[in-house]
Amino acid sequence: MASQALTLFPDETTGETDNAVRVTVVRHHDAAVSAPAWDALARNASTPNPFFERWCLLPALAAFDPGHSVSLVCIHAGDTLIGLLPLARSRDYYDYPVPHYQAWLHPNAFCGAPLVAAGQEQPFWAALLNWLDTEPGSALFLHLTGLPSDGPLYDALHRVAQAERRPAAVVMKEDRAMLVSDLSPEDYFAQSMSAKKRKELRRQSRRLGEEGTLAFSRHNDDHALPEWIEQFLALESAGWKGQERSALASAPQTAAFFRESLNGAAKAGRLERLALTLDGVPIAMLANFLTAPGSFSFKTAYDEEYARYSPGVLLQRENLEILSRSDIAWCDSCAAPDHPMIERIWREKRSVVRVSVALGGILRRQASRAFLTVETRSNPKGL
Repeated sequence: MASQALTLFPDETTGETDNAVRVTVVRHHDAAVSAPAWDALARNASTPNPFFERWCLLPALAAFDPGHSVSLVCIHAGDTLIGLLPLARSRDYYDYPVPHYQAWLHPNAFCGAPLVAAGQEQPFWAALLNWLDTEPGSALFLHLTGLPSDGPLYDALHRVAQAERRPAAVVMKEDRAMLVSDLSPEDYFAQSMSAKKRKELRRQSRRLGEEGTLAFSRHNDDHALPEWIEQFLALESAGWKGQERSALASAPQTAAFFRESLNGAAKAGRLERLALTLDGVPIAMLANFLTAPGSFSFKTAYDEEYARYSPGVLLQRENLEILSRSDIAWCDSCAAPDHPMIERIWREKRSVVRVSVALGGILRRQASRAFLTVETRSNPKGL
């Protein structure tokens, strides 16, 4: 069945695929995708990803893609939006002059999974890859970063690549801390840390309380959110990140993104924020993005003057309360592998991979296979 003319996007190009699945490309991201359709897709995504939800991705594009080099690839089945991915074209692949397409991520986005409606994973990948095959240029492959290797989205990519005989390989894999358990917060904490370490943490908490009035707060709304955001930015900037100019407040773009994404998350009911205060002044803070059935530990900061009391660990002890939520089954730490603080408490792991998938006809796919062979230093291991 032929694709109908699209009216959702004022600035677009369109292509057609089989089975009434069509690809729409928003070349300028200030041309808004239908908000209800985008939000409905996010709620029904087979692999939750807050960083590609409307309230997070649009501020990111405004902050980090002022030249509009990123396109929003939207895939519809009939009139239903079944997939969305920010996509960029590049002529440089790390240290190699290799043209390719890549899923767009910025340094403060920690998941690159496309938003894909549950049950539509294979039609999404088939439509995306077949459309990229026909795009002008000589791009060898699609490079996906930050893709969780568990769940139906990754499995569907494997099946589509195999069915279409596309060379595809995992070119990098890392494991980061994840929180998932049927235990209560108290039982999980007891099993994750030895009795000696728990005793030491209680001692640190008592000693910290001797410095002033120690209090903990948790909010799932926008109560005093602007003040909370500025306190977080100041707290992070006062530590080593501020000294190395890597704090959110070190650049106006990252500070603006943080403010807008947290405000958007709160309005969408996606934000949980925690704070440990001493005499009313925050000494440890944490922002979680809630994307049921999962969640993402987006940003955390602590006052390094109180490092001897482990305020970050004390706050993470409180954060374990997320295990008692009936709508949340897991939490991605968004942390670097072997993180010294979070892995003292969180015991599970989530594998995140970078995958390259060949594009084009026979010659380009053969070139892709040869390049992947060199990159992996063996025959491409596939997915």
